[in-house]
Amino acid sequence: MPVLSVLDLAFIPEGGDAAVALHRSRDLAQRAEALGYRRFWLAEHHNMVGIASAATAVAIAHVAAGTTSIRVGAGGVMLPNHSPLVIAEQFGTLETLFPGRIDLGLGRAPGTDQMTLRALRRDPNAADTFPQDVLELQALLAPAGETQKVQAVPGSGTEVPLWILGSSLFGAQLAAALGLPYAFASHFAPDALDPALEIYRARFQPSQQLGASYAAVGVNVIAAETDEEARRLFTSAQQSFTRMFRGTRGKLPPPIDDIDAFWSPREKMQASSMLACSVVGSPETVRRGLEELAERTGADEFIVAAAIWDHEARKRSYEIVAEVSGMRTAPKLAACG
Repeated sequence: MPVLSVLDLAFIPEGGDAAVALHRSRDLAQRAEALGYRRFWLAEHHNMVGIASAATAVAIAHVAAGTTSIRVGAGGVMLPNHSPLVIAEQFGTLETLFPGRIDLGLGRAPGTDQMTLRALRRDPNAADTFPQDVLELQALLAPAGETQKVQAVPGSGTEVPLWILGSSLFGAQLAAALGLPYAFASHFAPDALDPALEIYRARFQPSQQLGASYAAVGVNVIAAETDEEARRLFTSAQQSFTRMFRGTRGKLPPPIDDIDAFWSPREKMQASSMLACSVVGSPETVRRGLEELAERTGADEFIVAAAIWDHEARKRSYEIVAEVSGMRTAPKLAACG
């Protein structure tokens, strides 16, 4: 079984607020650490009333301060929204505070809509310079040269491990060319998963950070004591994706008994397509599903997402995943942290 990690979007549940979401993220990270998960990632999203991790570096600090050994990081920071210097300073500060525990996953998408992108005061074409910005960020995190006039303080010399995130072939090509670990967002965009992994591995060029390819695959896992209960818990995610198509995003809704009464056939097709990389069921169902995905993808790591409204049920889901996988810790790869 691949190494297991956690992707938490700090979902704000119906009936709760951002404070509830962020405290639950920290509590979940503490449980994941005790179970042996390798890393705990939070993601940057803006202008979304159901997600509390917009200030991603701050949320990471909150989680890292409540844990002692699990790696904590961004899955990811949307680099076109920021200057590389600011991100180098933020994550250099995190690495200074929590040495050897910080990851920095980088995405090319804005993680928001065009109106919000303008509110961020960023050029709508900023994504076009993403490869150059990654290289600039990498240089700012490297030891400063004697004649270097602009330094990230803290940041220079911290060499925070970088990851490239993606849901298309572009990210796979860039990660391969730069010799960086690659995480594919198949938990919401599974269509290009197989060709992206093939391209990444075929074109990978070793780097100072990473000597051999290392691929992580995002997967939704909703586990419960029975298949029926897991399918019911999964209706929260299914409702959320359906609301996205309707243009009525909101907080994470509680599960419902009959999802087919909620969505139309077309909405079911759309949401099910985006959620195709999901393993939902009892411990035995989840074990088989993860083994099949591991065999199909050859993934080095699974980044497990679980949009479950009830916090105790979400923690139990991650416990079941750890139990059925025969949880082990990741190998000590300098490249991947």
